[in-house]
Amino acid sequence: MKKLLLHVCCGPCAIYAARQLQKNYQVTLFFYNPNIWPEQEYQKRLAAVRCWSEPEDLELVTGAFNQEKWYELIRGLENEPESGQRCLICYQMRLLEAARYAKENGFECLATTLTSGRNKKAAVINPLGLKAAESLGLEFIEADWKKQGGQAESCRLAKQTGLYRQHYCGCEYSVASNR
Repeated sequence: MKKLLLHVCCGPCAIYAARQLQKNYQVTLFFYNPNIWPEQEYQKRLAAVRCWSEPEDLELVTGAFNQEKWYELIRGLENEPESGQRCLICYQMRLLEAARYAKENGFECLATTLTSGRNKKAAVINPLGLKAAESLGLEFIEADWKKQGGQAESCRLAKQTGLYRQHYCGCEYSVASNR
């Protein structure tokens, strides 16, 4: 079975995708989300992933919480609308770091849960994942996890397992757009 690194943004998005991918891959979770604000929210989301992944016997790797780097990359894009250029840079940053980690640690494949969210466009995210993976000789598993009942199943599983569920994408600018 091929080794796959699954970039996860939160527990509710990860639960369905990981279970589907485990049918064909040896899955390791990679939590790398320096965009999440405030840090307490970051800790809540990480704790939710950890709480769910441990009983599932899924390995969880945590990337650095380097918010300064994220703010540097999006400087000047603070007023972009949700799903605008700021989000593209954020997706790209996280996928590139996941691909780097995967390559350095012997993974053959990469995937992401970023397409789980109802406002996250697979047509935008998957090409970024493909480019990041291919640049390092990895296979990228394209998916739109919300399709074919995936989002409903994620919500059901998250509720069933009592996972913490956030109400905004992650960064401080997405908080403002959800008011």
